[in-house]
Amino acid sequence: MTNNTLDARTAALDLFQGVIRKNRPLDQVMADTAAFTRLDARNRAFAHNLVATALRRLGQIDARIAGCLDHPLPANATPTQDILRLGAAQLLFTGTADHAAVDTTVDLTRRRGQNHMAKLANAVLRRLQREGMGPDNGDAARLNTPDWLWQAWDAAYGSDTCRAIAESHLRVAPTDITVKADAPSWAKRLGGSALSDQTVRLHDNETITERAGFAEGAWWVQDRAAALPARLLGDVAGRRILDLCAAPGGKTAQLAAAGAQVTALDRSANRLKTLEQNLSRLKFSAEVLTADATRWTPDDPFDGILLDAPCSATGTIRRHPDLPHLKGPDDVAKLADLQARLLTRAAEWLAPGGLLVFATCSLQPEEGPAQVAAFLAGRNDFRSERVEAGESGITAEMVSPEGWLRTLPSMEAETGGMDGFFAARLRRIA
Repeated sequence: MTNNTLDARTAALDLFQGVIRKNRPLDQVMADTAAFTRLDARNRAFAHNLVATALRRLGQIDARIAGCLDHPLPANATPTQDILRLGAAQLLFTGTADHAAVDTTVDLTRRRGQNHMAKLANAVLRRLQREGMGPDNGDAARLNTPDWLWQAWDAAYGSDTCRAIAESHLRVAPTDITVKADAPSWAKRLGGSALSDQTVRLHDNETITERAGFAEGAWWVQDRAAALPARLLGDVAGRRILDLCAAPGGKTAQLAAAGAQVTALDRSANRLKTLEQNLSRLKFSAEVLTADATRWTPDDPFDGILLDAPCSATGTIRRHPDLPHLKGPDDVAKLADLQARLLTRAAEWLAPGGLLVFATCSLQPEEGPAQVAAFLAGRNDFRSERVEAGESGITAEMVSPEGWLRTLPSMEAETGGMDGFFAARLRRIA
């Protein structure tokens, strides 16, 4: 066993505990963890995949470990619990060689001051090595979905769709890109497939920044579903469009590519730096403003507004398996309140006859249909304008009975699925 091998597992443990024990998003923990950033590219990829797998399958992993113990682990053994979780993820899900998974797990137990637990860790891992998932694999979709999410999705979408959503979260999301032009040619060049005239789905794990067309600014990363809300504004060429809560800038790029005069506003200066870097690479321009939208007011009304509001992001769990371990129903309630305030303010900045598209990457009804229904019930100067199947790559199953856009991770499963998004198109009555 090399030092690099153990260093990768050590870094993975730091990342995992940053999420589970410190309630921090995985992306932030990766950026801030020196033990991870010091790894070479191969070991960084291994550590990230190990942590993401453990988070994605944590319900199954915990159930399986519990089945190997005569008594629960003591309260002072949380490091051992997390080390066992990573060891089990390697044995059961990542295809790591058994001997490497067992040996490094035991060594990591000792390295983290849990010498007294090393014998138990070895016994648990050896049993998992022999038995695998065991005769009863359990209900993977249910075990890996927190109760509050399962209950909310079951109530909103029905039991079959709830299960399909949860099952989609067990699979790693593919990478989609939005191209400036000629999706079929770029699909061929990159070894992907064209999902629409602008979206290409990639089929390998090559580093994004090393792919053809990236440095030249021919395309940007954007999920198929995430590319739909901006298109609901229609023809924006030459029109003043506000992209509200704009960072990291995928939708800003779409609007700029379509010829809009874009104002991109976000409260996070750091995230806007990423947006500006992306625009520079893509050779697009936009007015970029750092401001709190709950306090900011424009000088003149806009022809169109895209409000991709802050939300629980439960539609992106395939990409962010840390989310179910970071969010709860209280977060949804707080975010729904913020969304309502942003929607009310944005409505006042829209010129008569203009379109406002409200969108969230959430599966929670409070952050989508309920939000728009409450907004419309309180105003007589806006009406909902139906989204139609066939426009902008939207299929019939994506259109709700109210005429709103609703994508689910379980849709188009045969080609890899998509993120969960909600969007409503609202017209200000002239």
